[in-house]
Amino acid sequence: MTNHDESAGSSGIGDMGGSAREGGRPFTDLGHEGAPVPCGEAQVTLRTPAELADALPYLLGYRPEDSIVLAALRDRERQGRFGARARTGIPVQQGDWPAVAQQLAHGLVAGSERRGAKPERMVAYLVQEPAASETGRDVMERLRPLAQALRTACGSLDVPVVEALCLSEGRFWSYCCPDPSCCPPEGRAMGLPGTSVLAAAATYAGLQVRGTLKEFRIRLSPWETSAAFEQEVALDAANLTLTPRILSGEGREAVAQETLDLAERVMARLADAPPVSGARSVDLRDDGLIGHDEAAAIILGLQDRTTRDRAAEWMEGAEAAPALRLWRALARRCVRSYSEHAAAPLTLAGWVAWSTGDEVEAREALAMALGADSDYLFARLLHQACNEGLDPESVRRCLRSARTERGEEGRETGRSALRPDAPATSRGRRAASRRRRRARPPRHGGQAGRRPPAVDVTRPRHPGDGGPTGGDAPSRAGRGAASHGFTIRRGPDGEGGEGTA
Repeated sequence: MTNHDESAGSSGIGDMGGSAREGGRPFTDLGHEGAPVPCGEAQVTLRTPAELADALPYLLGYRPEDSIVLAALRDRERQGRFGARARTGIPVQQGDWPAVAQQLAHGLVAGSERRGAKPERMVAYLVQEPAASETGRDVMERLRPLAQALRTACGSLDVPVVEALCLSEGRFWSYCCPDPSCCPPEGRAMGLPGTSVLAAAATYAGLQVRGTLKEFRIRLSPWETSAAFEQEVALDAANLTLTPRILSGEGREAVAQETLDLAERVMARLADAPPVSGARSVDLRDDGLIGHDEAAAIILGLQDRTTRDRAAEWMEGAEAAPALRLWRALARRCVRSYSEHAAAPLTLAGWVAWSTGDEVEAREALAMALGADSDYLFARLLHQACNEGLDPESVRRCLRSARTERGEEGRETGRSALRPDAPATSRGRRAASRRRRRARPPRHGGQAGRRPPAVDVTRPRHPGDGGPTGGDAPSRAGRGAASHGFTIRRGPDGEGGEGTA
């Protein structure tokens, strides 16, 4: 699995949506005979390349840009039904196309086989807008070798590509249909979004097509405004104050509690804010509700893995929505030299999105976390699990168990339903006292030789470094910090990944 690559417009090879166990969304075998597509109670039959092109956003749940998409077809009752889907960006260098095609095809087929449903056929999409001097047809011709590479890669796995489409400049072309009356050389214009029979059926069934991946990334990307300087100054100050405390025995536990208490107060503030319409308006409002010093303190505190794991418990119920907004806002505050610190809030944002059923934002946030820190094990495990279509409930159970063991099972939403001024319960105070008594000071190594990150207690051990597989490597700033984690295990039916974070 590769990490986020902005130059290629990729969110990671193997961004897979859907799974064999979903029942899938069917598609004809491109003899243009037709096959039913279930949209809720109804079924829609796709008979032409035009209908297939129109179906792409509904397969993914968003509108892809600069993308290679493979959609697996499974033969159920002699009807091709969509199974798993995989997406990656189109590499800039043409020499990379065969390797990317092979990796994407192999990842999709192998993932489907692990779920017990190898695809019988594939449908391939290439989506890219023209450059300044190009037309849509120029894009189609330029990408023809990539389409051929996809067909060759899938064919080598005994899964033929029955249709390959290029979508560009509001038109589509088929690389497989030789009939000019059906697929003319100049391409065919795509219909207006939302006007097809499939769009109507999807709307009726409650299926929603989101924006583009670029719009998701904007919500999670660091500020590039004048406020970025002020935020960096606040991060520098918090770094100088909190790092020595995190690296000390008793101080580390105190910083963890302060970080979580502050995060709860900010979540309460976000939950109480009056509603506004539009994602951009929501983000601007949330940014205005969080001070630079508050954001810096929480970001630095989350670099401790134990603190991050406890923050991950805000994943459901009334806690989930304000927590997701907080993690997005903190990711936007990881500015300039603190970009690597974004791995923690991005991973938490991806986890909460996945836990609440938004796999599109989850995969993008987790891919961006890996872009910030390619060795961030928590993000890598969650990204793999999300891509493989696992049920997040196994992770939720583990986090609930950790919360119960600390004696916090009665806390529904932070401090008394996210009320910022509510006192801690006596049970919570007793649990905190027990944690302080049990805390053992970490064994110190050398200080980090550079900044950022000043504190790196989340970086995992590389497989070749020795030690327990899947464990965290000793921090560059401090060694042997005590922490708990959880495991994603593969179930008896073959579903699931395994590892610790």
